Amino acid sequence: MPAEAAVANKVSNESSHFDVLIVGAGLSGIGAGYHLQKNCPGKSYAILEGREAIGGTWDLFRYPGIRSDSDMYTLGYSFKPWTQPKAIADGPHILDYVRETARENGIEQKIRFSHQVKSASWSSKDSRWTVDAERGPDKERVQFTCGFLFMCSGYYSYEGGYAPEFPGADTFKGRIAHPQKWTSDIDYAGKRVVVIGSGATAVTLVPEMAKLAAHVTMLQRSPTYVVARPAEDALANKLREKLPAKLAYHMIRWRNVLWGMYFFQLCRRKPERAKQLILGG
Repeated sequence: MPAEAAVANKVSNESSHFDVLIVGAGLSGIGAGYHLQKNCPGKSYAILEGREAIGGTWDLFRYPGIRSDSDMYTLGYSFKPWTQPKAIADGPHILDYVRETARENGIEQKIRFSHQVKSASWSSKDSRWTVDAERGPDKERVQFTCGFLFMCSGYYSYEGGYAPEFPGADTFKGRIAHPQKWTSDIDYAGKRVVVIGSGATAVTLVPEMAKLAAHVTMLQRSPTYVVARPAEDALANKLREKLPAKLAYHMIRWRNVLWGMYFFQLCRRKPERAKQLILGG
């Protein structure tokens, strides 16, 4: 049998066409599903999710203290008010928020779990995408077609984060762990810990691990500015007590969006002024 025929025989006879295919059932994928249902009710769609759960990054990452690095009034959905007291939210609350959104809007029924997208090709002649995926633990090949392919798969490699080789790592008597692959058996209580990096993950990890570890050192290539802000937005909580939830949510959302735009422009145009503001705080 020719090799091409052998491969073809392994492809499932499940060949479905949708107007839109969304890749990923995380924060973005669930949001895309909502907007499609609302703005294009006549369009058919499905969400292909490689894992067996809704939530994407917020379901995958389990390292200590995982939380958002943006306030939930801007990270959250415009159509679903964030009602928790903390604006800088922890991972479990964000995951509940995403799953609740999917459940409330019937988006769960549109998700095909354990469908790992492997390739996609466009045909100008047919004006459609052909998407190949592997389904389930047996990696059964399935194929879909669509008129619009919406990638909501994020920018992480779920197979594993970046892990450079360190000379002597094979003789190191301690444990080397990557936050993306954090497991419950990692015990750092009473131990001396080095966290490599100074990004959002490191800023989250260091204070949380410091609660139990003997000592925690952050090892960074270049210094970064860190601003301490309250986890709860006092004005947002007050507005929510006085105003309808959606109105209060949108007022705070736009306040935060505009403030973020202003501060970004300030950093670009007057970096020394921004530096002094941060240091002065």
